[in-house]
Amino acid sequence: MEGITLSIDGRVVTVPEGMTVLEACRMHDIPVPTLCHDPELTSAGACRLCIVQIEGMRNLPPSCVTKVTQGMVVETQNPKIRAARKTILELLVANHPLDCMTCQKLGECALAKYAYEYRVTGELYKGERRTLPIDSSNPFILRDPNKCIACGKCIRACTEIQGRSVLDFSSRGFDVQVGPAFNLPYHESECVFCGSCVSVCPVGALTEKQMVGKGRPWEVTKVQTTCPYCGTGCNFDLNVYEGKVIGVTSNPNAPVNGKALCVKGRFGMDMIYNPNRLTTPLIRKDGVLVPAEWDEALDLVATKFKEIKDAHGANSLAALSSAHCTNEENYLLQKFMRAIIGTNNIDHCARVCHAPTVAGLAVSFGSGASTNSFEEIPDAQVMFVIGANPTEAHPVVGTKMKQALAKGAKLIVVDPRQIELAESSDLWLRLRPGTDVALLNGIMNIILANGWEDQTFIAERTEDFDKFKENIHNYPPEVVSEITGVPVAQLEQAARIYATAERAMIFYTLGITEHTTGTDNVMSLANLAMLTGNVGKKYSGVNPLRGQNNVQGSCDMGALPGDYPGYQKVVNPQVQMKFEEAWGVSLDPNAGMMLPDMFPAAIRKDLRAMYIMGEDPVITDADANHVRKGLESLDFLVVQDIFMSETAKLADVVLPGASFAEKTGTFTNAERRVQMVNQAIKPIGNAKPDAEIISELANRLGYPFLYDSSEQIMQEVARLTPLYGGISHARLGTQGLQWPVPNAEHPGSKVLHQETFSRGKGLFKAIAYQEANELPDEEYPFVLNTGRKLSHYNVFTQNSEALETYSPEELAEINPLDAKRLDFEDGERVKVTSRRGELETKIRITERVPQGMVFMTFHYKETPTNVLTNGAADKVSKTYEYKACGVKITKIA
Repeated sequence: MEGITLSIDGRVVTVPEGMTVLEACRMHDIPVPTLCHDPELTSAGACRLCIVQIEGMRNLPPSCVTKVTQGMVVETQNPKIRAARKTILELLVANHPLDCMTCQKLGECALAKYAYEYRVTGELYKGERRTLPIDSSNPFILRDPNKCIACGKCIRACTEIQGRSVLDFSSRGFDVQVGPAFNLPYHESECVFCGSCVSVCPVGALTEKQMVGKGRPWEVTKVQTTCPYCGTGCNFDLNVYEGKVIGVTSNPNAPVNGKALCVKGRFGMDMIYNPNRLTTPLIRKDGVLVPAEWDEALDLVATKFKEIKDAHGANSLAALSSAHCTNEENYLLQKFMRAIIGTNNIDHCARVCHAPTVAGLAVSFGSGASTNSFEEIPDAQVMFVIGANPTEAHPVVGTKMKQALAKGAKLIVVDPRQIELAESSDLWLRLRPGTDVALLNGIMNIILANGWEDQTFIAERTEDFDKFKENIHNYPPEVVSEITGVPVAQLEQAARIYATAERAMIFYTLGITEHTTGTDNVMSLANLAMLTGNVGKKYSGVNPLRGQNNVQGSCDMGALPGDYPGYQKVVNPQVQMKFEEAWGVSLDPNAGMMLPDMFPAAIRKDLRAMYIMGEDPVITDADANHVRKGLESLDFLVVQDIFMSETAKLADVVLPGASFAEKTGTFTNAERRVQMVNQAIKPIGNAKPDAEIISELANRLGYPFLYDSSEQIMQEVARLTPLYGGISHARLGTQGLQWPVPNAEHPGSKVLHQETFSRGKGLFKAIAYQEANELPDEEYPFVLNTGRKLSHYNVFTQNSEALETYSPEELAEINPLDAKRLDFEDGERVKVTSRRGELETKIRITERVPQGMVFMTFHYKETPTNVLTNGAADKVSKTYEYKACGVKITKIA
């Protein structure tokens, strides 16, 4: 791109063609004031404060919407310009409350900053002042319309970043207001409380309610860190005042999300100080958990682990690691179990969510992780979203998809439930639950029948295509339509949109993996991508949206029964020798026990003790009553957590860990980006970081863990794990790196499989359709489908008072026709029963679910949905089938 040379305040500068004058000024550190401009938003020219003088132009144009031209001569600070700016500021201040000394924005208010610079007093223009009511009716945002300067930044953020268009101008002139339709309070509007409006407001019109009165901006320390909720991996700044986190603000340099956040990330960090926090060790004495000193608790755990190992063997112990904890902590726990206890019985919650991703993509591609990057989404041409609900479960990914739609991208949504994205899609395929393999085979049948496959890619980069093709012939569209309930015309349209696009991206989550055919579902998606050549290049690929904040990293670190760190196989003798030499001990050559097998093993007394870190299987695992029975059958249970969870209530010893805000380490997000988690405050009470607890136990068991910092642990990870070979805390900085990073000079990998697959050639798999393990019948006529909702994340967010106030209870969704037949009313409390358990819940009557379906989340311990779900599991990964089981719904007598 050719450069444009111009003069600014007498300086000759060269900038890229297409820049605005304002951008040119900022590129060369020439100050120009703005109120309505934000680099992440389109320029509006609304506030006029950025006016400049340009030779040959009669008026003073706003620099934010004026493009540079060759030879342009610009002045930014002459008396004429400054006088005009002062007049603009005087007019704004004339109708602006001057309560600056008590305003939360003081110190960060752009209007106050420029008023000071231009000596604006507010005395020049006198007139009527607004006395509009302040909106404080929600738990998150304080809205003072009297302070609004009508810059429109919040409107553009809501539309352009979030794709929601909840906010707009109303009225004109003196009466102009910015807000939801009809100026409703935020909580009565369609606002989802992402807080993007707050992040761009230049004045005190929109502020974080939780932070009001907690500290002045200049008194606050901002610590950039990574969100502890979903796998998107958003960064933000923890605001710390007097050693306490008072809230969250956007960090515009965040690599994944920029200023964008969701309601949980921005407003859910009050969970750090929830009264349910564990602050001291607890030991069960006479059937009751009582406080204890650290030495007493750790000595007891070490003694009991040794006794059980000596009496029953190393494999009578097992551990669950945690997707909430850092990479370094997960690495230490798997090393503890393997090198000290002597067993590979180590697993974590990936087993019950994305284990089919790891298994399936490893078979097809050689690497069980997302192939592409989130930054590609806004420029995607086609998005195929199946078994995923990004706007609720991964909200910032959902916003990127909405940005792509605004640019003209095509969207195919495959889901039995009418998720929000279905309403914006070009095509919504409402399949029957559990029929994903049939649907995907049918789409590929149509692609082959029309010659839309990428023959060159297939020939050069894949193998076993003929076996795959033979199987696909068994799925003509008419047969697939009968199985799935999707009309033939829609199958044909989906095939055409996806296969004929130059590049198309696949996204999926638990709607694909949490089935008894989860691994088959994942490999079917890999087949579809390879068939059309949509892998190994930008704006394409197979992209699992990993669930929890560090579920990717927990897998990477070897918190799996068959894998050392970096997916190096336990059963490989060379790998075993490598880790034996590094750790100085003999290691078990056999794969360990998977999480679902641990509970029946405990009931059989094959498993005697468990060490559970940061997981709550009583609430999160399927067939929860069976899980509880297994845990109660153990001789000894240790739970290490930050909250008193339902699982912790069963423990013999409870160890209080530190939250993400209280320690340093790394998380790895769904796009393989390893990012820093930076300590902002000291651990609460007498809690300790998980790595410190594990190390103290290791020391007591005769194998010293001598790490001075989490950075030292990562150095060991890098030495032993080729995927992380070039990663260090110093290199990660504020932007992180996407693995594989094989050496210290490598820049990271945004797109996988570009020249060759990790396994060499991509492997087509011939996959036959199998129906769900448990279907509705006469006794249990409804199919239960489970998932997440925007305002909560698993059971963790129930510890946020703000989020709990906003979304306090389960609302099971049923179709209006079912409700009418059963004589149910909206909001009525009903009983839901499966073959495994029962519970009571309120209902929401909605057409989002089809007839015959009940949808429930699993966020509420008061409504433990997993007492209902089916413990049947995927044949490869043993992931539970959360997405389909039979239930009945009855009135409460």
